[in-house]
Amino acid sequence: MHKPGDIVLGGLFEVHYTSFFPEQTFTSEPQQPICTGFDTLGFRHAMTMAFAIEEINKNSNLLPNMTLGYSLYDNCGALVVGFGSALSLVSGREEHFLLQQNCSGTPPVLGIVGDSYSTFTIATSNVLGLYKMPIVSYYATCSCLSDRQRFPSFFRTIPSDAFQVRAMIQILKHFGWTWVGLVVTDDDYGLHVAQSFQSDLAQSGGGCLAYLEVLPWDHEPAGLRRIVKVMNKSTARVVMVFAHEGHMIYLMEEVVRQNVTGLQWIASEGWSAATVLQTPRLMPYLSGTLGIAIRRGEIAGLREFLLRLRPDQDKNYENNIVRQFWESTFHCSFGTAGSVEGGASLCTGQEDIENVETEFMDLSNLRPEYNIYKAVYALAYALNDMLQCKPGKGPFSGNSCADLQSMEPWQLVHYVQNVNFTTSFGDQVSFDENGDVLPIYDIMSWLWLPDGRTKVQNVGEVKRSDSKVEELTIYEDKIFWNFESNKSVCSESCPPGTRMTRKKGEPICCFDCIPCSEGKISNKTDSMECTSCPEDFWSSPQHDHCVPKETEFLSYHEPLGICLTTTSLLGTFICALVLGLFIYHRSTPMVRANNSELSFLLLVSLKLCFLCSLLFIGRPRLWTCQLRHAAFGISFVLCVSCILVKTMVVLAVFKASKPGGGASLKWFGAMQQRGTVIVLTSIQAAICTAWLVSSSPTPHKNTQYHNDKIVYECVVGSTVGFAVLLGYIGLLAILSFLLAFLARNLPDNFNEAKLITFSMLIFCAVWVAFVPAYVNSPGKYADAVEVFAILASSFGLLVALFGPKCFIILLRPERNTKKAIMGRGTTKS
Repeated sequence: MHKPGDIVLGGLFEVHYTSFFPEQTFTSEPQQPICTGFDTLGFRHAMTMAFAIEEINKNSNLLPNMTLGYSLYDNCGALVVGFGSALSLVSGREEHFLLQQNCSGTPPVLGIVGDSYSTFTIATSNVLGLYKMPIVSYYATCSCLSDRQRFPSFFRTIPSDAFQVRAMIQILKHFGWTWVGLVVTDDDYGLHVAQSFQSDLAQSGGGCLAYLEVLPWDHEPAGLRRIVKVMNKSTARVVMVFAHEGHMIYLMEEVVRQNVTGLQWIASEGWSAATVLQTPRLMPYLSGTLGIAIRRGEIAGLREFLLRLRPDQDKNYENNIVRQFWESTFHCSFGTAGSVEGGASLCTGQEDIENVETEFMDLSNLRPEYNIYKAVYALAYALNDMLQCKPGKGPFSGNSCADLQSMEPWQLVHYVQNVNFTTSFGDQVSFDENGDVLPIYDIMSWLWLPDGRTKVQNVGEVKRSDSKVEELTIYEDKIFWNFESNKSVCSESCPPGTRMTRKKGEPICCFDCIPCSEGKISNKTDSMECTSCPEDFWSSPQHDHCVPKETEFLSYHEPLGICLTTTSLLGTFICALVLGLFIYHRSTPMVRANNSELSFLLLVSLKLCFLCSLLFIGRPRLWTCQLRHAAFGISFVLCVSCILVKTMVVLAVFKASKPGGGASLKWFGAMQQRGTVIVLTSIQAAICTAWLVSSSPTPHKNTQYHNDKIVYECVVGSTVGFAVLLGYIGLLAILSFLLAFLARNLPDNFNEAKLITFSMLIFCAVWVAFVPAYVNSPGKYADAVEVFAILASSFGLLVALFGPKCFIILLRPERNTKKAIMGRGTTKS
């Protein structure tokens, strides 16, 4: 189909979808292919280019004083035909191309709109790119065509598959579909999509492919059966298909045969608007399909242009293409009455195309046509910019401009690359450095209505702005779903409190959910790792958040602490009663005979021993940690010192009672006794002071005993200091025990040595047992053991030393006389 003009643009379209070549012999001339199977939509594509050029010629603001012509070729659905047609366009084989005698002038065409298939376009661009012939495709989406090194003059008004793939991934992520199947055609279009999809899906982390199947180009039944069986057995409920509608027909026939239902189909732009698939037989399976569709546009005036087509006006059209369209549309023939086959009627050329039911006049869904319209205008705007170049300010060598009489296609490439305009529909058209248009897709949903009709409605769009930010908009309330759960995952999401662990040998979307270990949490869905809680926190029972650790110390509020506190106060109270009793009966022989001053001091020290145990109860603080052991050590040394001096006094008195032994008492007068107690206690005070200065006990949060608890304890600081403190007490206690043991058989009037021996035996037994129990007790129980040892030894001393005396004072007053005490001694002697 040709139309002359000052500048001619070429076009490649699929007006017939099959072709064959007549048999040839070595002597015969090459035969032209015979094209059959009229494609009504392909013819409408070609007519859209013719309309766009006619509209441009009428526009006084675009290419003024210049006429555009066109030369449109049919690729007949065959690569060899399409490739040959492209070569015909650029070589000028046709008779209507007349060059000047010196072979100068412009080439037959300056730019080409087409082709439809990616494979055809690759072959054409590989050759025509050598001559920098601008090719603007309206339907070739293969991402490989974005290679500027290989295709330096290729442009397109349809987004590449690279963007389509990313748009698909965005849709999958939007609905949370992580387990999907992918089916592609066995050509450049499908194979490049598969490669892009696998790499982009892995980078985005949006999901995994359950399977990848390639549709056989020859529609082999065995191959289709195998593919559909894989789809049926897979747990993936979402199937994406990058194919042409011709391949989908054969695939869906096999789906119907095997009755595979419950799938969510995602359609590529190749079949998302294919009416041939929207039949009552297929819609039970394809209902709810989501598709990526070419941007729909409005082309004002196209309807009127198509209605003007008449076979009798087809004087400039070769091959009677309009007649073929007419015969295909009205099922008639322009042949003579005798030559009409099958009883078909004769065509008059006056049939009313407006009233016939045909998709040719259904202009409600102009998608490829809108891309063709934009492609023609892109070339026209580029030509307009090129012809408006001012001499001396051009982009070529020497700042020259292109000349209308001798312009070359490579010069037009420069201007096409920089074209930027807005269509009447409001879409911006410009090309990036790879020749790709600013991408935009409509998102379509197939709805099967109760009356059996099919409605394909727009439910959103995906586009990339000038800032290269990809934007997805979906109106979910308009979508009809054909599968129940609206889920397609290999493994259910891992809830908070668990982490994902991959199943060996399976894709990353197939995983197990492992609960987080103690002390670790995950607070979001599908966590890859569990994070450790801070030091003072622990994981909740659900392991989804951190909670403060329980604190543990010997508290006044727990039963053990209450018992020890009560016992300590009881001991203190008893000491106070005994002290009051001794003070009240201080003039009685029982009190006076037992060194009343040391007894009073001993009771005070025991009272301090009982009270110092309270420092071990409650939350450890710096002052309590420092004071508890110092108070404990000094109180017990004071107590044991008093006992030691009493023992020594007993021995001295007994020795003085013997002839010539009176001189020994001068060393044990009241001053000497007080001085000895003070000196012995001062030594312990010095030990405690050195310990506190060098390595003081401090409060410590111990997390070693229990992972989920913080045990507050006092660390002794210096183990040597603590050992010396205990050792000094033990030394005095052992010395007191030995002296008392030696004096155990003294006469009854000096028999306090027996009580001291017994009390020291209890004291030493308690503290010998204390050491291993203390070392092996964790946390608060170590404090409880020490408090128990303090209370037990204090009660032991109190009862052993003062029990018998209180018994006599209170219950046997007749024995609390000097005569009674001395009498028993004399009688015994």
